[in-house]
Amino acid sequence: MNLIAAIEDLFERHGDSLYEGERQEAVTPLEHALQCAQLAGWAHAAPPLVAAALLHDLGHLLASSEPRITGGADDTDDADDAHELRALPFLARAFGSAVTEPVRLHVAAKRYLVRVDEKYTLQLSPA
Repeated sequence: MNLIAAIEDLFERHGDSLYEGERQEAVTPLEHALQCAQLAGWAHAAPPLVAAALLHDLGHLLASSEPRITGGADDTDDADDAHELRALPFLARAFGSAVTEPVRLHVAAKRYLVRVDEKYTLQLSPA
């Protein structure tokens, strides 16, 4: 299966499921991905950045595809804390650093913005 087909498959199988627990959101992963890509497009971002916006949380969907280890580290809400890193080997099969670097850095960027910009923080959901 080529990478684009594999991405489509991940969104088809897991894109409509809602995040659970502390990560619960009002939108599905697919809706979130499409919203982010649309915002990047509206901001006239370069095509690789629009792709990164679409794919930035793909690691969550990859984690949903992996078998869970009951009672182990994967059985906690912390199991998905490295979702931005989980997606990198998968995406690097077809995308260069113009896509993979924003995916890799999006969690660190959000944490930085939360630390330095109270207005940014107020725009975020509790998750």
